[in-house]
Amino acid sequence: MGYAQTWNLDVLFAGGSESREFQSFIGKLEEDARAFAAMVRTDAAVDEKMLEALQSISARLKEAAAFTECLTAQDMQDKRALHLAASLRSIGAQFEAAQTYFDQKLAAINESSWQDLLKRPLFREVAFILQEKRKLAQEKLPPEQEALIADLAIDGYHAWSQAYDTIVSRLVFPIEEEGRTLELSAGQAQNKLDHPDRQVRQGMFAVWEKTWGDHSDLCADALNHLAGFRLQVYKHRGWEDVCREPLQLNRMSAETLDAIWSAIQRSKPRFVEYLERKAKLLSLNKLAWYDVEAPLGDAAQPYTYDEAAELITKQLATFSPKMAAFAEKAFEERWIEAEDRAGKRPGGFCTSFPISKQSRIFMTFSGSASGVSTLAHELGHAFHQAVMDDLPVLLQDYAMNVAETASTLAEMIVSDSAVRAAQSKEEQVVLLDDRIQRSVAFYMNIHARFLFETRFYEARKAGYVSVEQINKLMTEAQREAYMDALSEYHPHFWASKLHFYITDVPFYNFPYTFGYLFSAGLYAYALQAGGDFEDRYIALLRDTGAMTVEELALRHLGVDVRKPDFWQEAISVTVRDVDQFLALTGA
Repeated sequence: MGYAQTWNLDVLFAGGSESREFQSFIGKLEEDARAFAAMVRTDAAVDEKMLEALQSISARLKEAAAFTECLTAQDMQDKRALHLAASLRSIGAQFEAAQTYFDQKLAAINESSWQDLLKRPLFREVAFILQEKRKLAQEKLPPEQEALIADLAIDGYHAWSQAYDTIVSRLVFPIEEEGRTLELSAGQAQNKLDHPDRQVRQGMFAVWEKTWGDHSDLCADALNHLAGFRLQVYKHRGWEDVCREPLQLNRMSAETLDAIWSAIQRSKPRFVEYLERKAKLLSLNKLAWYDVEAPLGDAAQPYTYDEAAELITKQLATFSPKMAAFAEKAFEERWIEAEDRAGKRPGGFCTSFPISKQSRIFMTFSGSASGVSTLAHELGHAFHQAVMDDLPVLLQDYAMNVAETASTLAEMIVSDSAVRAAQSKEEQVVLLDDRIQRSVAFYMNIHARFLFETRFYEARKAGYVSVEQINKLMTEAQREAYMDALSEYHPHFWASKLHFYITDVPFYNFPYTFGYLFSAGLYAYALQAGGDFEDRYIALLRDTGAMTVEELALRHLGVDVRKPDFWQEAISVTVRDVDQFLALTGA
């Protein structure tokens, strides 16, 4: 019997979007959230009861949000699930508003009393988070105004994100195949953009661009209003730098981000050589956007889902038996939705259930080496959460950039093993190409997103940015990030990419590059560390919710990530792939 490719959600809440158990869960959650809001608006002092309520509601809100995310991802036409997600966003926004009062209470405590409070056991174990909340509250508006912002965000800020989801759910991408017209969902269409046949890729890309272009005015409305709301909030807080909030949320300094981009920029010419060589191998003068992730031949045989599962668990075991055992558990207990079918949303993710102490992984498995890497990546996310399950809820709230650590490391372990096990030079080239595509994505594609979003926000300060302007900003950012190495770019990428419309985390881009490079550095460290790597690695993961990234790297790796040295060394790990690729494909 093979592993099922559909996940089991009934063990969490039976009945899907019609679950009575889930309805009851949400009802109690809403009731307790209202009680917490009432509590923090009184003169009551911060005590254990208030902190326990905060953590309990946080955990249940994450549990419920994870469930609705799974429901809406597996079936974009599930209207009931969309309604539940909207209801939860409302509860979440109200809880966020209540937290502003809690945080202000922390900020109002005098220093002597504050230090006494942190000596109490329940407060001491989450001291880092409470200190963070206290400091940030001092930089924000008064709690009444912050609460008003959170309330208005329900039908403003967050509503535009929901509107984008609605747009995507209705998109149909028509293609001709074997004499008949197929209507693909966004997820299915996206999978064809890296088809082995260039004519298929080119045709699909034309349809992809046209379809997003046809709906670009709606996407532009959503993006403009999301940015406008965010910028107004920053203006009233007195925050001039649009990167201030994303840097705070990722617990990293501007110096660290600058060091990353600086190191990447110095290394890009080597990756341009890779792009030029790949173009030559595909008999092209230059790669187009849709050629960058095209496979080089079919020397690498497609994987069945069971083969992918076996490969992943076997290779993870060489680094961490605990990771391997965890992955096997996820396959056996049906934590993964991988089936290729219509109606699913595009992309992949891992979401966690802190109360059930489980995770769920979403993707559309295509059988490619890239698909195997994606599966390993999401399993890494789930493992990261699993090693933190016993920590206080507040300490499980690690930032997006370090959230990419375990996922990218798992991906590297699996893809590296596949390259070493290649049976021929041709297969090795194909697998190396897949690995280097990842580097290109993080160094160039993500950089383009960062450049675009930074410039878009600056343009938005002056007023509404038109579709034509947005397309221009996107294309210019791509040209710069790819060092003009491509023949054709993706003007409507901004419309097609969900990440630009996520309201929980602004600038959903550079944290990926941080995580990728941090993992590359960690991978090099793991190869040297040998036997004691597993325990030290888990210790690092468990600290990701309790330190800044600078503190984390210094404590566990002994490095200063504000300097480019660490990042340059991490990049060199990926440059070696390019060196090997160029050597194998040379005349």
